[in-house]
Amino acid sequence: MFKTAVLRRFIAGSARCLRASRFFGLATIVLLSLVATTAVATELDEGSSIRSLDQQVQDIKSDVLAIAAELRVLEEQLLHPADTEVAIFVSLGAEEMPGEIVLDTATVSIDGEVVAEHVYSFKEVQALQRGGVQRLHTGNLRTGEHGLEVRLRGQRAGGARFDVVERSVVRKELGPKKVGVTVDASVISTAAVRVEDW
Repeated sequence: MFKTAVLRRFIAGSARCLRASRFFGLATIVLLSLVATTAVATELDEGSSIRSLDQQVQDIKSDVLAIAAELRVLEEQLLHPADTEVAIFVSLGAEEMPGEIVLDTATVSIDGEVVAEHVYSFKEVQALQRGGVQRLHTGNLRTGEHGLEVRLRGQRAGGARFDVVERSVVRKELGPKKVGVTVDASVISTAAVRVEDW
């Protein structure tokens, strides 16, 4: 009798445990599915927020580049107002054969003061030989006459070196002034430099 009661209690307890374990198992499955659904939803939200954040970063970069370009223009206008601006450009003569002249350095002095010095790279020389024009100096000058001295060093295709100094007077009037310095190979082993208004 005692054994039967114990056995009945054991069976009842086992049944309760089994029901409880089924309940816990079912609850675990429900909880796991909720967690998985939440994780997927969160991952989708994070993915869209990452894309959104990336787009915001790209927009900010574009804005910064646009502002930087505007600031450069404003700085140019502030530092070199149109009324006092002078720009000096260097080019090789149009009649030159490619590779005839290779510039090494250029120095520009205005009123005895050196305002620009430049050492040419291989790519810059190639660009000049193809007809390119280089802005060597941009600055401010008051109206009136100013002494301009341009010194160019380099070599000709045959290897003969040249060191040419060209002096001229630049008349600055109200408004921007552009001065062109053109290097032409002459029949002798030097180079001729023309300074003219553009």
